[in-house]
Amino acid sequence: MVHDHIKYASAYFTLSPGIRTALEFLQGADLEALTPGRHDIAGDAVFALVSDYDTRRPDEAFWEAHRRHVDVQFVHRGRERIGYGDLAAFDCDPYDEARDLIVARGESRDGVDVGPGEFVILFPHDVHMPGLVVGQVEAVRKVVVKVRLG
Repeated sequence: MVHDHIKYASAYFTLSPGIRTALEFLQGADLEALTPGRHDIAGDAVFALVSDYDTRRPDEAFWEAHRRHVDVQFVHRGRERIGYGDLAAFDCDPYDEARDLIVARGESRDGVDVGPGEFVILFPHDVHMPGLVVGQVEAVRKVVVKVRLG
């Protein structure tokens, strides 16, 4: 798991061409003007999901992971906590291939507070619980760029 500010995005360009594409999109796009929903960047290889929501308590959320995609999660407006842990330490439901989703159960004390202009990169071994409250419920605009592996 990587956590940083978008002004330092170029430090991660060498991780993969898809991650570079995702970070360059986040640096250059007018994220306020994007409508909620999916926006193709490089077809199914790299695409953005724009969401507006209120943060929630951990008991209102669930742990998730993905096999086919790396998540580059960017907070444009607001602040949230993203819990994370090692997927191998969690009990998992069967993989949902159509949604590229693993729902997991377990505990982790690890988490990071992500504010405006900050991003996290989550890999397939990073189980995560995004959208959590930091202090009090807050409205968030987030862009998750999905980068297909392989």
